[in-house]
This record gives sequence, C-alpha cells and structure tokens, in this order.
Amino acid sequence: MEVNILTLCYLIAAVTFIVGLKMLSHPETARRGNGVAAAGMTLAILGTIFLYKDKDAPGGLHNYSWIFAGILIGGIIGTMAARRVKMTAMPELVSLFNGMGGACAALISLIEFGHLAHNNFETTTVNSVVTDVYVLNNVSTQPVATGTVLIILLGLIIGSISFAGSVIAWGKLNGKIKDYSFRGQHVMNLVLLGLLVLLAAYIIGWLPVHASLYFYLVFAMALIYGVFFVLPIGGADMPVVISLLNSFTGVAAACGGFLYNNKVMLTGGILVGAAGTLLTILMCKAMNRSLGNVLIGSFGSPKGGATQNKTQGLYKEISLADAAVVMAYSNKIMIVPGYGLAVAQAQHVCHELEKLLTEKGVEVRYAIHPVAGRMPGHMNVLLAEADVNYDKLLEMEVANEEFQTTDVVLVLGANDVVNPAAKSDSSSPIYGMPILDVELAKTIIVNKRSMKPGYAGIENDLFFRPKTSMLFGDAKKVLQDLIAEIKNV
Repeated sequence: MEVNILTLCYLIAAVTFIVGLKMLSHPETARRGNGVAAAGMTLAILGTIFLYKDKDAPGGLHNYSWIFAGILIGGIIGTMAARRVKMTAMPELVSLFNGMGGACAALISLIEFGHLAHNNFETTTVNSVVTDVYVLNNVSTQPVATGTVLIILLGLIIGSISFAGSVIAWGKLNGKIKDYSFRGQHVMNLVLLGLLVLLAAYIIGWLPVHASLYFYLVFAMALIYGVFFVLPIGGADMPVVISLLNSFTGVAAACGGFLYNNKVMLTGGILVGAAGTLLTILMCKAMNRSLGNVLIGSFGSPKGGATQNKTQGLYKEISLADAAVVMAYSNKIMIVPGYGLAVAQAQHVCHELEKLLTEKGVEVRYAIHPVAGRMPGHMNVLLAEADVNYDKLLEMEVANEEFQTTDVVLVLGANDVVNPAAKSDSSSPIYGMPILDVELAKTIIVNKRSMKPGYAGIENDLFFRPKTSMLFGDAKKVLQDLIAEIKNV
C-alpha cells in the first residue's frame, strides 16, 4: 500500500510540474505556477524520504539526519541568495542555479559508478540471453546491464558540461571572466567532444578492465569541454547559451530518472529539457541565427573588428527640460527597456513615468526585444516586478508596426537590440539579427551612462542619426528628474 501511495505522490507531483509550467507562460499566473510546481516537488521529496522501499532498502531510508541537514543548508542558502539578489544579478543567479542542477546530475553518475568501481566486465547469460554485463569484484552478484552504464555516462557528460559551462556563463555575466578565444579553438572543441564521445563508447562497447580510470577521464574531459564551450561566446548570444545549458541540465536530470526508475524525476527532467530546447530555438529565431552559428560564431567577440573601431561622427544631446516638453506633448510614446534599466534598478521609476504620462493623455507602451538583457525574458521579469500592465508590453513584431506612428521612443539602456547595423552593415557581427526599428519614430531619445558600446562590443550607428538625441546619466536618476520636469510642464 505504501508503494501505491508513493506512486500517487509521484503522479500528483508530475501533474503539478505540467500545470505549473503552463501557468508560467503568463505573468499574471506565473507566481502561482511557481508555487504549484514547488508544492509538487515538496510532495515528491517527502514521499521519497518517508515512503520509499525496495529490495536494497526494505526498511526505507534511515539516514534522516544527513538528508534533512542537506535540505536545511541548501534551503537557507538558496532562499538567502534569491531574496538578496538584485535584478541586475538575476541572470547570474539563474545561470549559477542551473549549473548546480548539472552538478547534481554529474554527482549522481559519479556515486552510482562508484558502486560499480573495481569491476571486471565479462559476457554472461542473464535470463537465457547472452549479454555484456558488469559483475561486481569478480564475484557472483546481481549483474548490471550495460544500458545502465550508458545512462550513467550520459548523465555524467551532460551534467558536467552544464555545470562547467554555467559557471563560466556566471563569470562572464558578472564581469569576472572575459570572452576568450584563440585560433583553432572551435576545431579543438570539436576534437575534444569527439574524443569524449569515442571514449564513452569504448567504455560501453568494449568494457575495458580499467573502466574506472577511463570513466574519471571522461568526467575531466567533460568539465574541460564545458569551459571551452562557453568561453568564446559573448555579447548578445548569452541568452541563447543560458537557455541551451538549461536544457542540458534537464536532460541530465532525466538520465537520473532513468537510472533510479523514478517517474517524477524523469518527468521533471524531460519538461526542463524540452522547455530549454524550445526556448533556445525561439532565441535563435529572434536573432535570425542558427544554433550552430551561435556556438561557432562567437557573437560579440573581438573579431567583430571594423564595426567596433569605425568612427561614426557626432552625436547631439538633449536637456531634461527639452525632453520633458517633447514627451509631455506627445500623443504616443514607446519605451525600449534594456540592461541599463536593470543596472540602475529603475523599473519602478519607469513605471511612475508611464503613469504620469498616461494621466496627461499620452499613450505609453513598451517595446520588448526577445534577447534584451542577459537572459531570456529579462525585461519581462524586470517590468513585472514593477507591476507594469502586461498588456502594455509589445513583442518585437508588434512594436515594429507601431514605431511609424510613434512620436517619441525612449531607449533606456538598450544598445544592440536597436542597432541599425544589423540591417545596413554586412561586416557587423550582428548583421541579419532582427531589431526594434526605433529609427522609424519621429524622435528618439537614448538614455545611456556614456557612449561606450553595449555588451556585444559594437558601436551603435543609431546614436549618430539626425533624429536621435542622447540623454546621459544613470537611468534611475534621469527618470526621477524627468518626472519632476514633466510635472512642471
């Protein structure tokens, strides 16, 4: 009866994962969806701890002190990190948490292979079928099919790549690690990946006597590959890399579900892996680039060359008073949020500006580029935190149809997603990437701290166009001063 109850717990948890994921698709239900999925995960964890029994643990689990100590420590660390994180650091936190998931999957593989350590491999007969199996320590024990070793190796390789790559992505996002590449690096990566696959296949297919040595070599090579896989990738490609690594973690977790025959772990891993893969495809589509081009092209790396160093000309500035007058007497304003808005933590002040302009009869909308910020949906999360009405957020395709009838576009810290070089300069690294066509509006006001290039390291030709005026300063301070000026108009 207890096994049936545990199975029911797993079924309920799997359903909550699906329902929660569905609810995450809309900002109004996302918070509740997160809670529903978390409740399901809690049920699955508690059910496993108190109800799990099998031939290896007929009396159930007993090491409760270690289990709950781990849950308590991890829960405290996770809660403190999530509560204290600033919106500017949210992409790093997501990347780091994702890496921890990959590390857990890799640790599961390491532990399970440890149970098979010092084994010899031989051909034996199991249920009248001749097959390659592991036999522990050359003694007669329950054989372990080579399919189990395949799952262990998949979890190890994918989890290790996800962990190492996510840590590098975390370092790149917070500025601790710079983009790094060298001639022939992509060839080296492909060779390393090929050797990794061949060595894993050798362990599975030929069953060498010294399997442990080869296994830990695979582990080391997977970590190295994860590092060099992400190191050369930078700039606007980071949202794609984060979603791709997220899908890796999901697949690695699903391998753990196969390994333990745990339905809820398998379901959760498949959902994360599928969602991450679909998101990666959508991100690539939004950038008009194939996944291979993202991984091999090193988007935003120093080899962007000519576009970075090209002299663009002169730009003009606009005063706060003039900007206030132009905006107060406009009929329609479009706000383009970018990473600079997150850096300044100015989303709440931006919402105040929106409400003030709306009270004056101005139609205000937000134009959202799919890869704006440092992670998928970064701007949506940022504005949702400030309680901006979701109906005011326009996707790129819809926003581009509105710019021609827009009086003023206010660009807040965005750079690469509004760069006309994506359409006009074939030598630019971002050439071909769909952008927000802000230049179609009557007036463009760009708020930046300085004229430094954006995250992709590419100069923006928009800043030197006749209809563009620069409004320098910290986004939060500028918006606060702008609100004060508009109130006096």
